[in-house]
Amino acid sequence: MLYIVPSPIGNLADITFRAIEVLKSVDLILAEDTRTSGKLLRYYQIEKPTSAYHQHNEHKVVAHLTEQLMSGKTMALITDAGTPGVSDPAFLLVRECIKNDIKVECLPGATAFVPALVNSGLPMNSFCFEGFLPLKKGRQTFLKKMAEEERTMVFYESPMRLVKTLKDFIEYFGAERLCSVSRELTKIFEENKRGTLQEVHDYFEAKTVKGEIVIVVGGKK
Repeated sequence: MLYIVPSPIGNLADITFRAIEVLKSVDLILAEDTRTSGKLLRYYQIEKPTSAYHQHNEHKVVAHLTEQLMSGKTMALITDAGTPGVSDPAFLLVRECIKNDIKVECLPGATAFVPALVNSGLPMNSFCFEGFLPLKKGRQTFLKKMAEEERTMVFYESPMRLVKTLKDFIEYFGAERLCSVSRELTKIFEENKRGTLQEVHDYFEAKTVKGEIVIVVGGKK
């Protein structure tokens, strides 16, 4: 059996009792970065074998892991932060489990875009989650398509690319489009900056940006 276990996006207290129980019960924990996850596991005194499972090795190890699961092993998949599969590895392994009739159970839990969307003040009755934008190839085509999107849009971005992405949004969406940028969610220095794309761009252009970033942009009216 494979458990998909969300991990805290910042504050280590943001994990469910059930998630802790599952992590303590499995034979093996698959972690995006065993060093990062090690902090969480030590905090909750979880002493289980861990193995790396990330975007750079998932194609190589998925067959072996599937064989182990078919032989009777129980595993839990976690990422550095949030729910596996949401802009993080999980899809390939889940797909192989389904193909081979291996039970998959996904626990509810932390995902960064949900609190960012809820506290943005933008409509959330209908929205689209787009994850990370293309870096080069296809970026222009993608932005042109998103410029016509009428639903609220949610994106992930790195701190080093935030200002450039906001500048691109201004070019394609218009400077007056409303947006919200959430940074370091659930952590001590959590910040939520709201306003027009131009206002938010100017704010972050004038400061050093750190931490994980979620951008929420209003849809086309």
